[in-house]
Amino acid sequence: MYDPDKRKILSALSHGAIFLSATLVSVGLPIAILFVSEDPVVKENAKESINFHFNVWLYGAIVTALTWITLGLLLPLAGLWFLAHWGLTTWAVFHVLSDPDKPFRYPFIFRVF
Repeated sequence: MYDPDKRKILSALSHGAIFLSATLVSVGLPIAILFVSEDPVVKENAKESINFHFNVWLYGAIVTALTWITLGLLLPLAGLWFLAHWGLTTWAVFHVLSDPDKPFRYPFIFRVF
């Protein structure tokens, strides 16, 4: 049996690392947790967080390019993407804290891992 408090903390840290997404090192936290933890639920949460990081960066680049190309006309799209990415992350953190035995799965993302 795995420690539920440790599971909650490590899973929440994995998902919460996206709040530091302005720094590219934010993906390092879930990668480190993936390699250090023995808990299968924590590992699944870390993988999902890494996948979400890649999606945030990909969609962020697309939204940024479209905003530049349209000379700012699609700036509200950037705001919506910002709210969606923070909202999904908040949802993930609350989910892993309230139901630590089940890994969180982000909807509508591409999964590399």
